[in-house]
Amino acid sequence: MHRRVFTASLLACPVCRVLAQAVKGSPTPEWNYDSAGPTKWGGLERAFSICATGDQESPVDLRDGIPARAAPVRLDWKGGKFTVENNGHTIEANVPSGSSVMLGSDRFNLTQFHFHLPSEHAVSGKRSAMEVHFVHVHQDGRIAVLGTLLEPGGRNESLSAVMKVAPAKAGGEVPTESVVDPRQLAPGSLDSWRYEGSLTTPPCSQIVSWVVFARTVRVAQSDIDAFRKIFPMNARPLQPLNRRYLLRSSQ
Repeated sequence: MHRRVFTASLLACPVCRVLAQAVKGSPTPEWNYDSAGPTKWGGLERAFSICATGDQESPVDLRDGIPARAAPVRLDWKGGKFTVENNGHTIEANVPSGSSVMLGSDRFNLTQFHFHLPSEHAVSGKRSAMEVHFVHVHQDGRIAVLGTLLEPGGRNESLSAVMKVAPAKAGGEVPTESVVDPRQLAPGSLDSWRYEGSLTTPPCSQIVSWVVFARTVRVAQSDIDAFRKIFPMNARPLQPLNRRYLLRSSQ
């Protein structure tokens, strides 16, 4: 998850606009997954300090979840020709207004989805080939991220459409040539892991409700390879769960 979404969440609530003004125009220090990688993020800027000190950080290892009746997930994602960008840290598809998810009675609007290789979350210590994060923002500033673990062995038209136009270098936005249906990147079963966590990139703000689907989605190995050529690795290491509840919800 990325800084742009953090800024968007600040702007979504009036109380937070003062904080947004505090960071507006401030240069963002360079961070990455190697020389200025995750072990150094917390020291790059004071605003990033929680990357090193936070006790509710993401991603986590998904194991031994507590069976629970969590708020049901109801997807209302619209397909379309999205713009795709290389933001220097991942490939991101920007979604026009109109797509959302209902978590119980709360509606969160889908703003973008992006990818990590390998998956950031693990299941009982095992990471998947990739992970896609669907970033949603509530009108009050809360953030909900839905994650799908991706494995090779299939064909996914939506991932292929994104990777076909994905820029190899950072900067600029390119429209997809064909319609992208985000629902193709979510499993048929919406059983999930739930927990409270953070952005997985600086500033690592602990403001995210995570929903990670229990079922994987199969995609083409060629699309995984195409992403790997641009980003050989862009996954944060697993973080301790500490005293948080990890729920396992059936739907």
